[in-house]
Amino acid sequence: MYVADSRGTPAPAVTPEPQAVVPGTGPGRRAALAPTVLALGTVSLITDVSSEMVTAVLPLYLVAGLGLTPLGFGLLDGLYNGVSALVRLTGGHLGDRLGRHKALAGIGYGLSALCKPLLLLAHTLPAIGAVLALDRTGKGLRTAPRDALISLAAAPAERGRAFGVHRAMDTAGALIGPLLAFLILRGAADGYDAVFTVSACVAALGVLVLVLFVPGRRTRPAADAAPVSLRASVGLLRGTGLRRITLAALLLGLCTVSDAFVFLLLQRAGHFPDRWFALLPLGTAAAFLLLALPLGRLADRVGRRRVFLGGHLALLAAYGLLLTGGTHPALPYAVLLLHGTFYAATDGVLMAAAAAVVPAEHRGGGLALVQTGQAVARFAASLGFGAAWTVWGARPALAVAAGLLAVALAGCARLYSADADEETVAEAV
Repeated sequence: MYVADSRGTPAPAVTPEPQAVVPGTGPGRRAALAPTVLALGTVSLITDVSSEMVTAVLPLYLVAGLGLTPLGFGLLDGLYNGVSALVRLTGGHLGDRLGRHKALAGIGYGLSALCKPLLLLAHTLPAIGAVLALDRTGKGLRTAPRDALISLAAAPAERGRAFGVHRAMDTAGALIGPLLAFLILRGAADGYDAVFTVSACVAALGVLVLVLFVPGRRTRPAADAAPVSLRASVGLLRGTGLRRITLAALLLGLCTVSDAFVFLLLQRAGHFPDRWFALLPLGTAAAFLLLALPLGRLADRVGRRRVFLGGHLALLAAYGLLLTGGTHPALPYAVLLLHGTFYAATDGVLMAAAAAVVPAEHRGGGLALVQTGQAVARFAASLGFGAAWTVWGARPALAVAAGLLAVALAGCARLYSADADEETVAEAV
């Protein structure tokens, strides 16, 4: 149920979308996934091989190779994850306004591919920061248009499944990338430069697949639809559904320790040699890959917000295990399993929930609002955690983050307690 706002311009109305009918599918049979979803999944798989090769070695390269402090790394990591917030609204809005989501996504993928060889030339903090900022600009431009393409191609009641399949394929790349980086580091004399070179070649292949196999049909708004504008997209927040989803993503993002810090904490707890560090993301990626589709289907059935909050409970449990400081051999596997469960229950599920309360003509801009709030929050979280680690040490900083996450979870659960899963009801119409 939405709360009407009698002041100002009314938010664009959200009307139920018709269910996609696929010939040959009857009751009890699932419709085949749209080719667009599978093509974009392939692009994301290839691109994630490239990006995760870099992500897997970047913390060690910066901290051990270049000697950055945790605060300096927190600044770069926050930049890596937060700069995209400045351009996500631009990418989503332009995709809606021009009706060319594929073109905006292609520009974003191309910028990120260009950054990989530039890492070979960057050896100082300002230079690396500039390259990472450009890379995240590309990610910011492509993310909302890509997710808009997925949501528009999938039947409304199957969006959780569609995003689950896409995220599973994306995560398959995240699984291959660190493994490939590990093999290159072991076999190449100048390992980091070799990783960056191979990553650039793989990224170029991903752009080529996007150009050749993702449909580029221009989308046009309905004749009676509200004009597409940035103001109208931001006005979507006057609707209770999207406002609550965005607020929850922002609050929980403020309490989320970045992946790189989780892996650094896990390495210290397990006393892993440096050469094994690049393999740690494999555990998270494997759990994400296995659980993305089942949890996406579960979200379609029981409510996406419940699954989203449950994913953050898994993250809180991972923080608790890291705080125990135990040396049990199962500790790394348990932490990585919970970390992957967190992503499987939140990444695509959040976009499926947001898509249900955003009209089709504002889909890119509406999804970008949620993504921007989450990215800004995680940028602040990286800076805060890096500073807290530098001043207090790793364990006290993680204890504070875990406490804040528990409080935020309780607040978000209360926020949704009086709010039925209206997206499930709307898509059943």
